[in-house]
Amino acid sequence: MWDMSAVGYRRLGAAGAVAVAGGGWAAGSLPARDPWGLWVPLGTATTVAAAVLAYAGLTLLIAAWWGYGRAAREVPVRETLRTLGWWAGPLLLAPPLYSADVYSYIAQGAMVLEGHDVYGAGPSVLDPGGLGGDAAASVGGHWTDTPAPYGPVFLVLAQAVAWGTGGTIVPAVLGMRLIAVGALALTVWALRSLARDRCGSESAALWLGALNPLLLIHVVGGVHNDGLMIALMLAGMVCALRGRWILGSALVGLAAMVKSPAAVALLFIGVIVARAAAGPRTRRLAKGLLAPGLVAAAVAAAATLLTGTGFGWLRTQGVAGTIHTALSATSDLGLGLGELLHLLAGTDPAPVKAAVQQLGLAAALALIAYLAWRSLRGLLHPAHALGLALLALVALSPMVQPWYLLWGMTALAATATAAPDSRVVGVLAVLSAALPYETQPSGHTPAYGFVLAGLVCVAGTWLVRRERRAPVSASYAAPPAPPARPCDGRP
Repeated sequence: MWDMSAVGYRRLGAAGAVAVAGGGWAAGSLPARDPWGLWVPLGTATTVAAAVLAYAGLTLLIAAWWGYGRAAREVPVRETLRTLGWWAGPLLLAPPLYSADVYSYIAQGAMVLEGHDVYGAGPSVLDPGGLGGDAAASVGGHWTDTPAPYGPVFLVLAQAVAWGTGGTIVPAVLGMRLIAVGALALTVWALRSLARDRCGSESAALWLGALNPLLLIHVVGGVHNDGLMIALMLAGMVCALRGRWILGSALVGLAAMVKSPAAVALLFIGVIVARAAAGPRTRRLAKGLLAPGLVAAAVAAAATLLTGTGFGWLRTQGVAGTIHTALSATSDLGLGLGELLHLLAGTDPAPVKAAVQQLGLAAALALIAYLAWRSLRGLLHPAHALGLALLALVALSPMVQPWYLLWGMTALAATATAAPDSRVVGVLAVLSAALPYETQPSGHTPAYGFVLAGLVCVAGTWLVRRERRAPVSASYAAPPAPPARPCDGRP
């Protein structure tokens, strides 16, 4: 890795971000129709050249991020925030990158605005020439007729964007991106707060949790609503850790009304409540198990009634799990076993795959419960345990996308970089560098993407091991000794 100053890595990463954004204008996830004529195909040769430019820019951005991490602990937080601005700024006006999901968001917002049942039908019900028609035409194939798996809080935001922009593609995408940037700002606040509570380096926490190229390209560039879910969830954890567990539970309830995995955080807020409560052990445990969930349920019910979208979100949470993704170990294993039994005994492979997926989810729930128990005993910080729990959920989920890693990684960004053992950070750093290569700027997942990701995993693992042996202060290699004084009395 090149030996540069933090400013040098900032400039290198900015150059990479500019190249990613520039390549995206021809090779990104372009809409099927753009009445403004800005995001339109420019021919095969130009598209290929733009894709090469975007991949080169991505490589520069990842190299800059990796190098920046070597000195992140010593960099003032204001300089790290400036670096974040330099790296995120070029992506703000680009077309959607690495995913076409934002078109689904806009179309679903238009459906709510026009009174369609967004939990009973897909964007194909929209009038092709009407509000949201251009967005619906740009939705990826299997999502065209798929009901929304998102909660009413997110859908009302998408509705506001569709109403404010008239569903016109360019301003609608930029409106959704504005929400993503707001989520990034809230995530930065939560990371800094967690790092201060743990006596850790704010810059190191921001390096892993906000400067991360996986977050930049998929939340800022790809406009995934996972960023909003993560931001609200982390803000809820910060509030709960500071004694305001009711507000924290309400924020997590809002996060779950964006995407349901955020509800896992309620268990760890319950740990915080149980440990802080007075009285007999049974009473404290009951309060921890029930109170945060009741607050979040009240918020979810109120949000559903106020938005008028109905409670259909309760039946559409498994929609994404019906789509096979190669990153899902349980789906791959289930499919392989099902096909093998089909060849040997002629049985239907679908039930076998479904059974393995269910076993994976059961194992994830068991791991989450175990982590909560360790946290309750004071062996794990609640935010750290939450991050590990979400990583377990993703690893054993029937559907896994590269950006799902962000669910747990952002929760771990402050706690893991402050811990004496940096192995978790090393693994997350390698995956953060590798997974962006899995997806093309257009949002497709080519076979060579897995090859590139595999090569980066090998190179990243070698670099982490070399850095552990080198006499440098690296956020993934040689964390400082624990502080002499406790920050908050929690492990």
